[in-house]
Amino acid sequence: MRLFSAGAADQQASAQEQPLVHPSAPIPVVGPGVGESIRVPLGETGLDTFPLMLGAAEFGWNVDLETSHAILDRYVEFGGNAIHTADGFSGGRSEHIIGQWLRSRGHRDRTVLSVRIGSHADNPGLGSINLVRAVEGSLTRLGVERIEVLYLDATLDQGTNLEDTLATVEWLRDAGKIHAVGAFGFAPERLVEARILAAAGYPRIEVLDEPYNLIRRQTFEGDLRLVAGAQGLAVTPSHALEHGFLSGRHRSKALMSQGVRGEQLRGHLNRRGIRILRALDQVATEISAPVAAVSIAWLLAQRTIAAPIVNTFATQHVEELMQGAGITLSRTQIADLTRAGN
Repeated sequence: MRLFSAGAADQQASAQEQPLVHPSAPIPVVGPGVGESIRVPLGETGLDTFPLMLGAAEFGWNVDLETSHAILDRYVEFGGNAIHTADGFSGGRSEHIIGQWLRSRGHRDRTVLSVRIGSHADNPGLGSINLVRAVEGSLTRLGVERIEVLYLDATLDQGTNLEDTLATVEWLRDAGKIHAVGAFGFAPERLVEARILAAAGYPRIEVLDEPYNLIRRQTFEGDLRLVAGAQGLAVTPSHALEHGFLSGRHRSKALMSQGVRGEQLRGHLNRRGIRILRALDQVATEISAPVAAVSIAWLLAQRTIAAPIVNTFATQHVEELMQGAGITLSRTQIADLTRAGN
């Protein structure tokens, strides 16, 4: 299945390669990407997004500016509209790159921009002062006036009073600097506390980012998913491909790169990881789709999942990722993939 089989760039290249066209041949249709008709509501935020967010964790780190812009162009060409970054990605360089792209392409009005704050070295944590500074810093680097979804990253700060944090968020929202609030690294009991405070008039957390995929399931599949479902949170899981392992490209320990990512990939290449890859291969063969797209389709078939966040290194990977949004897996296929990861 190839819902996103060719973009405008491919059509232009083909036209140059085949200049001789019969006069009676159909006139090619030039228009928006197929994916522009695919939108899902992001919980109760009032925002509609493509069911796959393009993550920018690699921008400014493993991916240079030119390639980053090419990846963003390709994503939008296929109809994507949701970009996710963080103030801590490459020390803010990721936000600079996205800001340059937004200004040069003029896509700001049609882009749902989400930013995770709380991990930048200059403004760590979720205290009121650092929170305001972090948001202002992100707005400056991105060159925008508002962030659609502000994710509160609690991984470095479990001690700040949540009431103070949400009071600051309320001020940011009233000032028009943010639209909706999300959470990252929140324990189930903290989400319950946040909902109690929302009942008292504080801003409501409406989106949840929790690392989740076929390999990494234990943390989310439990109380966190129960709370997310009960509160009607839109879940946008990060690490959707587990550092690329679930794309099916990394199957040999000898060929894996050195460093932290190489160690992470090698750690997955065990009996369970191989079993998952084989199950993905089987489904990919059955539906004629890339392995990465099947991994995304499995996520989208899970309850409460709205739009996985996926990082990529190259433009050629964008097409297969986007196909995941157009695949409907059968109950048997979903069960086989889930069983492989048990």
